[in-house]
Amino acid sequence: MSRRFQTVALTGKYRDPRVADSMLAVAQHLAAAGVRVVLDPGVRMEFPGIQVESLSEQDLAEAADLVVAIGGDGTMLYASRLVAGRDVPLLGINRGRLGFLADITPGEATRRLDEVLAGNYDEDRRLMLEAVIENGGAPRRALALNDVVLQKRDTGRMLDFENWIDGVYVNTHGGDGLVIATPTGSTAYALSGGGPIIHPALDAITLVPICPHTLSDRPIVIRADACIEVRILDRPDTRAEVSCDGHPLGELAAGERLLVRAATERVVLIHPRGHDYFRLLRSKLHWGRGSQGRVGGPTDD
Repeated sequence: MSRRFQTVALTGKYRDPRVADSMLAVAQHLAAAGVRVVLDPGVRMEFPGIQVESLSEQDLAEAADLVVAIGGDGTMLYASRLVAGRDVPLLGINRGRLGFLADITPGEATRRLDEVLAGNYDEDRRLMLEAVIENGGAPRRALALNDVVLQKRDTGRMLDFENWIDGVYVNTHGGDGLVIATPTGSTAYALSGGGPIIHPALDAITLVPICPHTLSDRPIVIRADACIEVRILDRPDTRAEVSCDGHPLGELAAGERLLVRAATERVVLIHPRGHDYFRLLRSKLHWGRGSQGRVGGPTDD
């Protein structure tokens, strides 16, 4: 059954003129349709002739029936943290570079919004990761839609670390770190590290070593309900840090543990009806181009 979107929240990096223009156009269109428009507290731009409300992040997530994120995938990742676990769907209008998550173009935004308001859309529930650093004190916890990344900090030396899956020892690594990615994040940092692309409908997690010192240290795909544990080995000048979707979670020292598992929270993405993931890959990764630069496929001409 389709949802009713009576209150729509807008978020985006409004200082970018392209984002501001799209945000104003979307707000005008929604207001004309009788939809209540609320704003992320970080949005501080004028909306002439439109009644909008600025809410705190907590109030926004509780009030909104739908969040529209205008910008790139970074804006979508920020919005995902607002709505994680709240069953508030997220719609992305792409004003960034790649746009794997924000898949609606500015030129089609108002038409697609009308379709969504009319209930003509597809829902896509995405896996999130929960990362916890255990150091003997209060655990530090964060969520990630894309990835949890362990990397060296303020040093040119390699990191030496072990990883365990469900309490079973897997490997000892030497290199710059480790990317632990969801299927959503498989087309982000993990892809640049040589990891596979995982279809977002799969419940799986990818572990991708960053610049491994041993050439046989390759990415591995595991089931989503596994518990991943990472331990830093005690070496001179070893300093490591953990980030979740690019936001620091904290340092990880020898004797401490990083635990990563599938979160109970999920993110609901909304796509236009007939959303084609493989067409998205062809577009963003320039697949299917022949010797004349022609894109193959019956729907790509």
